[in-house]
Amino acid sequence: MQKSTKTDLKTRALMAVRDYGVNLTHFRNAMNEWAGLNATDMECLRLLFQKGTATPTELARHTGLTSGATTAMLDRLEKVGLIERRPNPNDRRGTLIAPEKSSAEKMASWFESARKAQDALMSTYSENELEIIADVFERFAKLWDEEREKVQTASRS
Repeated sequence: MQKSTKTDLKTRALMAVRDYGVNLTHFRNAMNEWAGLNATDMECLRLLFQKGTATPTELARHTGLTSGATTAMLDRLEKVGLIERRPNPNDRRGTLIAPEKSSAEKMASWFESARKAQDALMSTYSENELEIIADVFERFAKLWDEEREKVQTASRS
């Protein structure tokens, strides 16, 4: 059996990253369809669970939606009980958007199977391997954030 070269391993790793991204997108699309939500609805919810609260303007910026489309999205998410609007204590005319109290449990149940599968997969690796995996994903997350910033800067020019 022939030993893989570093070039072969880099190619294999980059193909695996590509396939990971594609399959994650397919999974997210399937979850969105199953939950009756769209991709921007889910992006909004991800940001809210990460930050706790956000203004409609922040959500519009994050999702790339217009203010009108953001309002429609928030109306939709509020109607199904996933978010709530609160007065903004720093701006009496403003509103803060927050996850509805029961939405965390509701959404956690949607992803229970995936979380269990992830845990089972990660449990097969040693501590040293997990350090490498964590490092790779952290670096790729930073890389994609930097590349996004480059694209956004170029599009503003």
